[in-house]
Amino acid sequence: MVSRDLLWIPVFALLVAFAVPWFMWGMDTIVAGLPIWLWWHIGWMILSAACFYWFASGAWDRAMGIDPEEDAGVIERREGASTESEGEPR
Repeated sequence: MVSRDLLWIPVFALLVAFAVPWFMWGMDTIVAGLPIWLWWHIGWMILSAACFYWFASGAWDRAMGIDPEEDAGVIERREGASTESEGEPR
């Protein structure tokens, strides 16, 4: 799992490196009414959002030392305790 988690480092490095389309500077090509560099930026932001979603749904928990199964039990216990104490007077 550690090697899979380490793959996120170059993924995010590439996302940062190509966030600014420096190789498109000076291009005046228009596609569907917008400059091509703007389409690059829109696509890149969608790709970045997808990568962050995949990272947050998997590797984030492992990097923070969180066990999702253990935390689910804690949440269930908290929800059960709050409903019992709210409905009945002591």
